[in-house]
Amino acid sequence: MEEFEVSDASKKTKTVYISTIISIALVLLMLGLLGLVLVHAKNLSNYVKENIVLNIIVDEGAKEADVLAFQKELNANPAVKQTQYVNKELAARNLTQDLGEDFVNFLGYNPLTSTFDVYLKAEFANNKSIDALKASISKNPVVKEVVYQSSLIDMVNKNISTIGLIILAFAALLLIISIALINNTIRLAIYSQRFLIKSMQLVGATKNFIRRPFLLFAALHGLIAAFIAIIILLATLIYARKEVPEIIILNNYQEFGFVFIGLLIVGIFITGISTWFAVSRYLRLKSYHLYR
Repeated sequence: MEEFEVSDASKKTKTVYISTIISIALVLLMLGLLGLVLVHAKNLSNYVKENIVLNIIVDEGAKEADVLAFQKELNANPAVKQTQYVNKELAARNLTQDLGEDFVNFLGYNPLTSTFDVYLKAEFANNKSIDALKASISKNPVVKEVVYQSSLIDMVNKNISTIGLIILAFAALLLIISIALINNTIRLAIYSQRFLIKSMQLVGATKNFIRRPFLLFAALHGLIAAFIAIIILLATLIYARKEVPEIIILNNYQEFGFVFIGLLIVGIFITGISTWFAVSRYLRLKSYHLYR
């Protein structure tokens, strides 16, 4: 009979621990998904900014050697990510292809000019940096005019900042909710062990001695839950890449690694802290309060 009671209690304990791990894994999964959203949001922001084009119209009297030297100068600029030179012949071919008819033969001449399409690095994609770059390159005799849409750049930066603040606010809210959910899950798990805690205390065990195994189990549960969440996230990424191959543009494996390491740290830290406070609570309780 006694062996049956011990076995039954052991099964109940295992069930509590399994449900605890699953609950923590689901919470960490939500945090991981939000972390991936933040990574994608940052990369998407950079992707949009780095595709803003600064058009430099080349003077018609400029020599080809001077134009190529100017392009090398542009590429060496720390604000420039890449440049693309489109001479007037190439521009005419592209426009003819878009229109579906040869406008050069119709007009009798090529009215287009040679241009540079300049793509800036994300941190320099703002009007202040672009104005400084424009003032610098406009001094070159090769340059006839520098054209860009300042209103579009302002709108892009404003919208990205607004979206970033919304995501950060949502992240903070979700983090608070996640901590509360994990804390409540841990407290319920420790609640089932309250009599064991008090029994160990009554036979003379120190508080640190009683806490130690609970903290070790908490760290182990947090680690297992984090690994479960990471496996699900990896499966989600693989599925997303198969369904939407273009998403590879936004992938950054190093940052994803930071997200996964962050999940491991958060899983161990929150479960450890929650367990510490939950066990300490029952260590402070009087024996008759355990039945309430």
